[in-house]
Amino acid sequence: MFAGKMKAVTFSFDDGVTQDKRLIEIFDKYGLKCTFNINSELLGKAGSLIIGDVTVAHVKPRPQEIKEIYKNHEVAVHTLTHPNLTTLDDAEVIRQVETDRKNLTEYVGYEVCGMAYPCGGVNNDERVAELIKKNSGVKYSRTITSTHNFDLQDNLYQFNPSVYILETDKMWEMAEEFLKLQTDTPKLFYIWGHAYEFDIDNSWQKFDDFCRFISNRDDIFYGTNSEVLLNK
Repeated sequence: MFAGKMKAVTFSFDDGVTQDKRLIEIFDKYGLKCTFNINSELLGKAGSLIIGDVTVAHVKPRPQEIKEIYKNHEVAVHTLTHPNLTTLDDAEVIRQVETDRKNLTEYVGYEVCGMAYPCGGVNNDERVAELIKKNSGVKYSRTITSTHNFDLQDNLYQFNPSVYILETDKMWEMAEEFLKLQTDTPKLFYIWGHAYEFDIDNSWQKFDDFCRFISNRDDIFYGTNSEVLLNK
């Protein structure tokens, strides 16, 4: 149960990019909560990504900006430099995760306890999850594998989201289903993505429409990942 409610919505966005500021304006407008997963050793770096035939900015805020930018939301681990953890030895997995967590904790002024695995494809496995569980202060970590359902999961260290923002039609279909859902067991609608992806086809207004649609429902709790997964 989420603060006395059976349904909850949470968002999770990766990389810590300057587009997060625009995204946060949308979330704050509608009273929604998000967890932002950040690579602390990449902060302050400027770059771009080519996605299809579109080039989008991939610019990181500076360390001293993190606390203010994300003040209404949760900051979580995304590793120091965004490697695929399944390719690293045990010691480097632990360093990438726990040092990032400690850096971010210093920047935001509270104990960072969440995480999202970096990289596409197979970006996590049981070895990595167990290393994180036993050797870091991380309490949960999100994968990139969509479940397309609202069920809660026992394994918080390989926690699968409901849907990816680029699965646009599925995301809207699930939102409509979730709002109509009557349940006597806890259900979670967990949406993830990257803020720069809205620049690919300038879909910011469409996501604003989605957030307006999903928000302000009396039977839904809107929380960060920690709030819904750990009941913090």
